[in-house]
Amino acid sequence: MFGRRHDGRRVKGMDPIVRITPYLMPMRCDAQVFLQHKIDWEAMTRYIAEQQKKDQRLTHMQIIIAAYVRAVSQHPEINRFIMNKQVFARNNCSVAFTILKHGQDADSGETTVKLKFDLTDTLYDVRDRFNAGVEAARDETTSNFVDKLASFVLGVPGLATLIVALVRLLDRYGIAPGVLIEGLPFYVGMFITNNASIGLHHVNHHIYNFGNVSLFFGMGLVEKIAVVEKGETRMKRFLPVGITADERVCGGAIYARFFADMVRYLDHPELLEVPPETVHFDKGVEYHEEKIGKTE
Repeated sequence: MFGRRHDGRRVKGMDPIVRITPYLMPMRCDAQVFLQHKIDWEAMTRYIAEQQKKDQRLTHMQIIIAAYVRAVSQHPEINRFIMNKQVFARNNCSVAFTILKHGQDADSGETTVKLKFDLTDTLYDVRDRFNAGVEAARDETTSNFVDKLASFVLGVPGLATLIVALVRLLDRYGIAPGVLIEGLPFYVGMFITNNASIGLHHVNHHIYNFGNVSLFFGMGLVEKIAVVEKGETRMKRFLPVGITADERVCGGAIYARFFADMVRYLDHPELLEVPPETVHFDKGVEYHEEKIGKTE
């Protein structure tokens, strides 16, 4: 309310064309744009193998998330969201993803992990936060907030419809309880899914009208594509990623620079081993997260 929310602050002084876009496309499903990218799986896998020799265990998904965090540190406009036709700067850098509760056991059910990052995080910082979040979500002695909430509201006929409608109304005016915004995975800058882990192809997943997710990354099964290298044709393996973005959060030129940086970091993950030289924030919105674990 009055330009402030638990998770952000209204952006002022924007380009009028960008500012009017939410009035023309009031819902995220109106404003979805779809992109495709194919990551050099062979180069990234070699990098992961080299890191393992240094006792640094990494995954493809962790590198993608680290590239996103680093690109946001240089292009804070990407970390904005739309609510009630107004543009807000998010006051955290957050990512959510769904995991199986017990490794590769599809019958064990799923749970969602929501993580916050500091914009100075290195690849190793991202890895540590990721691992800690997954470990906590799979801890059988604790119950995930989303799981508990869903079980509660579904336990009473009609309650789920009432609760969701109430949260939507409160959220529209910026007065939704902070505990909900902190706990629900629909309030993040990026949602990512690893379809390859369950044997599925990549998808361009929708971004939810509920909450304020602005980017969705969908990883898929590795593909073999014919390429020409040094004058010879060979089959090369790529990791396909479907990307869905809310075009209303900023201009196309900023999106282009953001994705160009992400591609550069994915092609050269070693750039993520050290903190960024500079970090940029939206005016009046600066945030930090305490480091966890040890980095090298």
